[in-house]
This record gives sequence, structure tokens and C-alpha cells, in this order.
Amino acid sequence: MLKLIYSYILIFSISPVFSQNILISTNLGNITIKLYDDTPFHQENFMDLVAHHFYDSLLFHRVIKNFMIQTGDPDSRTAKPAQFLGRGSVDYTIPAEFQKNYFHKKGAVAAARLSDNINPARESSGSQFYIVTGRKYTDQQLDQMESSGSHIKFTAEQRNIYKTTGGAPSLDYAYTVFGEVISGFDVIEKISSVLTDDNDRPLNDIRINTIRIIK
Repeated sequence: MLKLIYSYILIFSISPVFSQNILISTNLGNITIKLYDDTPFHQENFMDLVAHHFYDSLLFHRVIKNFMIQTGDPDSRTAKPAQFLGRGSVDYTIPAEFQKNYFHKKGAVAAARLSDNINPARESSGSQFYIVTGRKYTDQQLDQMESSGSHIKFTAEQRNIYKTTGGAPSLDYAYTVFGEVISGFDVIEKISSVLTDDNDRPLNDIRINTIRIIK
């Protein structure tokens, strides 16, 4: 418990920062993302991990076509072929920072987390994140999501984006979106289309070479 408390103090006592662009270099190409200012806990944590080269050599260990690509499991750095991944993380979580303006459009960058039954506060993993590739939806499909008794209510802007660009609307306001892709959409599509095993791990490793803060 003391270690967890110390981790929160270490990360979240840092003064606020302005929006940052991040370059993710992978063996399939480069992705540039922008981190949002008004999810400061997630932004600061991500930048701290990047500054300490935490993500270098990690795998995209979970890939689901037309949905998302996920990374950030430290166990993936030295994983053997076919080894199950996804349980590794740092030893702390981050409070949820849901923002109405940020939703799971194509290219959204969001934090993975444990399920509601053991994580009712929906706190984020300290290291694992995913990038939405998604698919397009119709008005009827979006209406069904709203009428299903869930918390989801789509704005006109969200509907237009989900119909024309696509995304993963079922995840809205359940996982913290803290950034978005600004270049490299072709790379996330390329990663999303690779062959995977029954655990959604790519058959051929998709590895992050480096992640760096850029201007």
C-alpha cells in the first residue's frame, strides 16, 4: 500500500503541462499522437513513462480488427511466442478522467483497465493503453446502443463521426480517452489487419521501437 501511495505522489505532484505530441515508432511504421491537456493525470503519467523509456521494445499484444490495438504490458518485452499477455502493468492505477468531448472515434487513444466487477471506479491501468481502429455505424445501430439502458447518449457530432469515420462507441465514458492519433492512420490500420491467435496476440510480433516526446 505504501508503494502505491508513493507512486501516486511521485506522478501526480508534478506541475501541469501543456498538450504534447508523442511519436510512436514501431516495426510497421510511425504513429504520432496528441495528448489532451484536460486529462492531466493520464497525460503526466504517460509522459513520465515515455521519459523513462518504459514502452521501448514492448509489443502490441492485443489486436482486434475493426476495434482496437493495445500495448503497455511490460511482460511483453521478453515474451516467448504464443505466450499469453495482458496481465502486466505498473503497480498503480490512475483515477478515471472522463470528458464529454472525448469519445472513441477512430484514432482515439485510451487507457485499458480492469473490469467493473473488480474496478467499480473504472480506474485506468498505469501503463496499458489502446488505439481505436473501429468501424462505421448506422443511426439505427447508435439508437440501439442508446436505448439499451446504458449510460451512452450521443451528440450530433459523435453520431456524424461514428457514421462517417468510425470508432468504437460502445466504450464511450467507460474508459478514459486521453489523446488521439494525428498521423499514422495507415499504420494503425496495418497493425489492426495482422493475423492473430485465439488470444488476439499477433502471430508475428508488432513491436514498439521507441516512444518519444516531440514538438
